[in-house]
Amino acid sequence: MATSATISPRGINLDAAQADAERRSRKAALGSFVGAVVDWYDFLLYGITAALVFNSQYFPTKDPTIGTLAAFATFGVGFLFRPLGGIVFGHFGDHLGRKRMLVLTVSMMGISTALIGFLPTYQSIGWYAPLGLVTLRAIQGFAVGGEWGGAALLAVESAPSGKKAFYSSGVQVGYGVGLVLATGIVSILSHSLSNPSFLSWGWRIPFVFSVVLVLIALWIRTSMEESQEFVQKVVILGEKKKMPLLEALRRHPESFLLIIALRMAEMFTMYIVTAFALAYSTKNLHMSRDLFLNIALTVGAVSCVTIPLFAKVADHVGRRRVYLTGALIGLLSSIPFFMAMEARSTLWIVIWSVMLANIAHDMTVCVQQPLFTEMFGTEYRYSGAGVGYQVASVVCGGFTPFIATALLAMNGSWHPVAAYLAGGCLLSVVVAWRMKMHAVA
Repeated sequence: MATSATISPRGINLDAAQADAERRSRKAALGSFVGAVVDWYDFLLYGITAALVFNSQYFPTKDPTIGTLAAFATFGVGFLFRPLGGIVFGHFGDHLGRKRMLVLTVSMMGISTALIGFLPTYQSIGWYAPLGLVTLRAIQGFAVGGEWGGAALLAVESAPSGKKAFYSSGVQVGYGVGLVLATGIVSILSHSLSNPSFLSWGWRIPFVFSVVLVLIALWIRTSMEESQEFVQKVVILGEKKKMPLLEALRRHPESFLLIIALRMAEMFTMYIVTAFALAYSTKNLHMSRDLFLNIALTVGAVSCVTIPLFAKVADHVGRRRVYLTGALIGLLSSIPFFMAMEARSTLWIVIWSVMLANIAHDMTVCVQQPLFTEMFGTEYRYSGAGVGYQVASVVCGGFTPFIATALLAMNGSWHPVAAYLAGGCLLSVVVAWRMKMHAVA
C-alpha cells in the first residue's frame, strides 16, 4: 500500500528532499573518508619508512642518531609545506568549491608518493637522492595541506544537524585506515623478506602501491556533489571574499591560536607512539622493530571503531567534555608509557600505547572537524580552518619525532621526552577548559 508523501506549503515533497539530503550526506562522508585514507596512507608511510630505511639509504653517516635525525627532519619538511597547501587550496576552495580541490589533492599526493618508490638511493646518485626525497616530501605536504580542510568541510557542511561530529569523523578514521594499510604492508614485507632485500627494494613496493589507492579515490570523489551550504552562500548569494584567508585572520585571529593549542594533545600522543617510539625502541632499547609496527597496526585498527564511537558520544554529550577527557588521559599516560618501554614490558607497552593513541588521541581528534570549521564563516572557512589546522601541524606535529630524538640525544634519558608529551597535553587541557564556545559546549 503506497504511503502519501509529506508536502510543504510551497508544494515541495519533503520526504524526497530529506532522502536526497541524506544521500548527499552519506556520499560526502564516504568521499571525504576514502580520500583521507589515501592521503594519510601516503603521508604516514613516509614516517614509518624514515625510521627504518631512509636514515641509512638516503642519509648515510657513521652515527646512527645523526642519520635518524636527518630522516625525521625530512619527515618534518612535509609539515612545513602543509600551511602553504592550506593557503593555496583554501583560497581556491573558497572560490571554486570543495570538490575540485579534493580531486587535485589526492592526485598530487599519489603521484609524489609513487615517485618516492622509484627514487635512487644515496649510493647511486649521491646528494641528489636526499634532495629528491626532500622535494617529493614537500609535494606530499603541500597536497595533504589542502586535504583536511576540503574533506572536513564537505563532510561537516553536508551532515545532518546534530550529527556533524559523527558524519565528519570519517576524515579522521581515514587516518587510522591509512595507518593500518601503511604499517601492515611494511610489516608483511619486513617479515617476508630478508633485511638486505627489504632495505634494497622491498620498502619501495608500498610507495608504488599508492597508485592503486589513488585511482579508487578519484573514482569516488569525482561522483561527489558540492557542499550545498557552499553553493547556497557563495555560488547563489555571491558572498565570495576576494582574499578569504585575510578575512578569516581579520575576523577570527584568536581561532588560529586556539587550533594550535587544541591540536597539541592529538599530535603529540600519536607521533610519539607511531614515529618516535619506533626509532627509540629499536635503536636505544634494541627491541624488535616488529613490536611498534604491530602496535601501529593495532591502534590504527582500533581507531576505526573508537573515533566514530567517541564522535557519536560527542554529538550527544558535548564536544568539550569528550575533548577534555581525552587530553587528560594523554597527560596522565605520558610517564607510564615511557616507564613501560624502559621495563621492556610488551603487555604494558601495548596498554599505554592504546591509552595514548586510541583513547587520548581519538577523543581529542574526533571533534575537530565541526569544532574547527565552525570557528569561521562559510565564505572563508576553507582558508581559515584549513590554514589554522596545517599551521598547527607544523608547530605541534611535524617536528615532534625530531624534537623528541634531540631531547633524548642531549639528555640521554626519556624524562625530557615524557615531559614534552605531558606539557603539550596539559596546554590542550587548559585551553579547552577555558574555552567558551557554543561549538564545544
